[in-house]
This record gives sequence, structure tokens and C-alpha cells, in this order.
Amino acid sequence: MVYFIADTHFSEQNIMRYENRPFKDIEEMDKELVSRWNSIVNKDDHVYVLGDFGADGQEIFILNQLNGRKFLVKGNHDVKPNQYYRDSGFEEVYDNPIIIKNFWILSHEPLYVNKNMPYANLFGHVHNSPIIKTYSEQHYCVSVERINYTPISFDDIIVAVQSKMEEN
Repeated sequence: MVYFIADTHFSEQNIMRYENRPFKDIEEMDKELVSRWNSIVNKDDHVYVLGDFGADGQEIFILNQLNGRKFLVKGNHDVKPNQYYRDSGFEEVYDNPIIIKNFWILSHEPLYVNKNMPYANLFGHVHNSPIIKTYSEQHYCVSVERINYTPISFDDIIVAVQSKMEEN
């Protein structure tokens, strides 16, 4: 299986306040994020983290607790060199958006796509901002606040996007 998640911000104190996360402290947040991740992701599953994995290097201690083969599309808070993240347990690290399955653009920040383009965009960065919808015909936000702090499967994303296309 393939899963997506963004904006975990492991071990980052400020995110609790900025996004009104429902945890009493960062220890509870980190523990719950790890538990939810591991409740659905198996050892051989692929997980694309679409940016902002954690803060200040403290999050790396959590990386090895997480199931799956992990890939990072760097976000604005992922400031260490790519090799640091690889050495810590990510199989690959990307500075720029990537395309998978010839259609899905994976990025941290939302990208402009329209009906005349042969792409859809999976992204994070916007957390729970009401300005951006969770999904449409050509995009899907995987910020943790929108996906119950749990990685979401590629299959579930495809079903949601296809159902939106059928509505229009």
C-alpha cells in the first residue's frame, strides 16, 4: 500500500498552539501520531511525507518508530541537508515536487493545476486553512489536521477525487 501524510511537525511545541491540536503536550501528540501511523501502515508499505516532518532534529528519534518505507518531499520546516534525512531513515528525500504514476504531483505547498492540465496535486502546508478545500477534482490536501492525524491511503484519495469528478 501507499500512504500520504504532511505537516506532522513531530516534537514541535509551537504547532500545538498554531493549529489548536487536540493534545495536552508534544509528548502526547508525538505518541498519538506514532500510534495512528503504525495502526494502519505496515513494514513494507510506502509512506510519502509531504513536508514538515518535524523540528530541530528532535523528530528524527521518532522516525525509526514509524512503520513503512518513508520518503520525504521537503517542506519549509525541513531545513537540514538531504543526507541528514536519509541517514536518519528516509529512503529518499526530494527538494522539489515529484510526479508519481504520470499524473500525481507530490508537493509540500499546493500547486496550481486546472482542468486543461493532465495532473492532480497532493500537498500539505495549509493545515486546516478554510481558504483551501480538502480535495477537488485535481487536488487533495494531506495535512494531518484534515486526515485525522493518520496517514491516508492512495486508494482512498483516488476514490475521493474520482467521486468529485463524477459530481461535475
